[in-house]
Amino acid sequence: MQLKKQKTKDKGASAIKEYSLAYRIWKYRESYQLIFPFMLLFFLFTVLPVLSSITLSFTDFNMLSMPNFVGFDNYERLLLDDDIFLIVFKNTLVFAFITGPISYILSFLFAWLINELGRVLRAFLTLIFYLPVLSGSVFFIWSLLLSSDAYGMINGILLDFGIIKEPVAWLLDQNTLLFSLIVVQLWMALGTGFLAFVAGLQSMDQSMFEAAAIDGVSNRWQELFYVTLPSMSHQLLFSAVMQISASFGVGTVIIALAGFPTTQYSADTVVTYILDVGTTRFEMGYASTLAVVLFGMMFLTNFIITNLLRRFSAE
Repeated sequence: MQLKKQKTKDKGASAIKEYSLAYRIWKYRESYQLIFPFMLLFFLFTVLPVLSSITLSFTDFNMLSMPNFVGFDNYERLLLDDDIFLIVFKNTLVFAFITGPISYILSFLFAWLINELGRVLRAFLTLIFYLPVLSGSVFFIWSLLLSSDAYGMINGILLDFGIIKEPVAWLLDQNTLLFSLIVVQLWMALGTGFLAFVAGLQSMDQSMFEAAAIDGVSNRWQELFYVTLPSMSHQLLFSAVMQISASFGVGTVIIALAGFPTTQYSADTVVTYILDVGTTRFEMGYASTLAVVLFGMMFLTNFIITNLLRRFSAE
């Protein structure tokens, strides 16, 4: 009886040892050694800057003297005293909730349509759609198209057809600036998420479509909703994260086409405002506060979207 109890005790101790953290780390030590370089770089260049930014958001720091702790003064200034922040916050939401969903849907739609073509034509069209992301002269082309004088291509066409009577300052007028930049951003939106959709569609198991046809799926739209979308949950999730980051992080296109800052901050986003506050005014403490707020917006949106997609894939 005592021997039996001892065996049971040893078995329990062995189970605890097997499921302990230290034991699992030692058991899979080769795997941890492989991911260690990435985790080190991730900590140094992602986690550490985020933690530093959160810390600096509670200070008054001008990069010339040591940070001075001011508590929640920066957050109080942001919410109660900064009228410019309200403008750029609204612009950021406009960019995010217009360019984000539209570019996400267009990325999948174009990838789905291209997937139906032959191999050579599919590869060519994939390159064409992805080319705006690769091209370094894209902003120069759009600056010619949206030029504010009569020699601008869009103004010239509209003047020739009598649609407008005088040139429109697309990138200067507060009434047209934001709309013009949204159009350019949508044109450039087929990025990494688009390639993920193309790769996901190419790697799908064709036997699932045969099984679906036996079960009663009779057209391509039913295949899309009952087979394709549920089978691409990982690509849908990855592309959603990439589109959220891109839509909340719009800044390069604004600076390249409309200047820095734009007219009365009418098209600036939180990203460009952070650059203005941090690199022009050298208010790094307040710039860190803006960065923390932007991070919170992106995190919350990403959390909501990814949970919705997980529920969709589970169903």
